[in-house]
Amino acid sequence: MKMSSKLEVALFPSSHGKFKIERAHTMNRQFHRCFSSTSTMFLWALFLIALTASYLSFQSFVDTGNRYFSASWGGIQWEKQVRNSAKIHRSGGMAVLVTGAAGFVGTHVSLALKKRGDGVVGLDNFNNYYDPSLKKARKSLLNNHGIFIVEGDLNDAKLLDKLFDVVAFTHVMHLAAQAGVRYAMENPNSYVHSNIAGLVTLLEACKSANPQPSIVWASSSSVYGLNDKVPFSESDRTDQPASLYAATKKAGEEITHTYNHIYGLSITGLRFFTVYGPWGRPDMAYFSFTRNILQGKPITIYRGKNRVDLARDFTYIDDIVKGCVGSLDTSRKSTGSGGKKRGPAPYRIFNLGNTSPVTVPTLVSILERHLNKKAKKNVIDMPGNGDVPFTHANISLARSELGYKPTTDLQTGLKKFVRWYLSYYGYNHGKPVN
Repeated sequence: MKMSSKLEVALFPSSHGKFKIERAHTMNRQFHRCFSSTSTMFLWALFLIALTASYLSFQSFVDTGNRYFSASWGGIQWEKQVRNSAKIHRSGGMAVLVTGAAGFVGTHVSLALKKRGDGVVGLDNFNNYYDPSLKKARKSLLNNHGIFIVEGDLNDAKLLDKLFDVVAFTHVMHLAAQAGVRYAMENPNSYVHSNIAGLVTLLEACKSANPQPSIVWASSSSVYGLNDKVPFSESDRTDQPASLYAATKKAGEEITHTYNHIYGLSITGLRFFTVYGPWGRPDMAYFSFTRNILQGKPITIYRGKNRVDLARDFTYIDDIVKGCVGSLDTSRKSTGSGGKKRGPAPYRIFNLGNTSPVTVPTLVSILERHLNKKAKKNVIDMPGNGDVPFTHANISLARSELGYKPTTDLQTGLKKFVRWYLSYYGYNHGKPVN
């Protein structure tokens, strides 16, 4: 029953003539006449509406205030931290906004740039796709080297605009993304939110900035999809994605091309090939294999059609960092200003791989040697989850344009990873340290 109906029932008789007022008081009669008046009831209704509106306005004010005071960014101290982190300490250095800075590649690239004297400000939303404590540990590592990480979402346009107001970034290293091929079957919207909507939000901020920064961003070798021509070259077709993750990265390449064409943004896309190493992602095979072997749990090894072993062009993190930094160093300036293009700007795409594919069983055998422990293997046929049977990079273009030259083989790279893993997780000869 509505409030007005309840009020009417409480104040008026349901059957006229049966309501008797005994020993009625003058004030009661006046009170009754007051509410019996139609015009007075109208005024009371207006009063109630005004009172409700005032309350809602006040509540909105309180909510806004709470959001303001609970915001994780903004304020004089926050701006000071951003500016200090973005300070350039070398001649001809860059001021770089690194998105996904608490991620695997983002952490390593940020450290490399800071070490040589560039200004670096990080952005990360610390989502829980994998253990956030690892991201927090990376953040502490970056903080120890004077790199400030802003906690926020790539889709927060106001935050991005504020960052560009506080610092005139010369470059953006865009590494934030929802990663993983198989997880796309569980949570497809997260890929659209981060890899497409987030990318567009960032590009909008970059095109409106004055000066416009040069942009280097992480695409993926996954865009080669169902190609069976090897090695993969940048000129190969990329319109047959095998997973939603791959499709969002392909969409990103088309979107960045559009912003380059319309707004004069200088853009370089990097197609990473299976990056591994210290501080890596726990969802990657080499990482989970290491964990399960140490814990005595079985590992699942997929194989392709006709029992063919899967193969990957495993690329060590240090080599990927060299390619990222080389891309920043060789990226020419954007040609727009305040969202208006003055001339054509460079648009580039490079493969960053190791050019030496290794089968997954070989990867496992290397881990067994470094861990001094045999794996319990469960070999099954590869399900239709978006994985591809092999990857192999042609890096001739990156070699000629960026001076890119990978130097770490899988044996050496996994040895460095295992040493980090045992140290970080407190293992001693395969047993946790008490």
